Amino acid sequence: MEFAVYILYSKDFDKSYIGFTSSIIQRFYSHNLLATKGHTIKFRPWTVIYLEFYQNKSDAINR
Repeated sequence: MEFAVYILYSKDFDKSYIGFTSSIIQRFYSHNLLATKGHTIKFRPWTVIYLEFYQNKSDAINR
């Protein structure tokens, strides 16, 4: 399984968010549309400004 480390940016609020996931498309939809609670819903919309991939979860977390 591949893991992605990503940085999101909210232009409207000048905020960045760093996260990791094994499903980047689903996670991006969650940040922008699906989630009903959590930190990122307050700063929508988000744009992916950086993305890198790792072969295992521990490497993604350490990054």
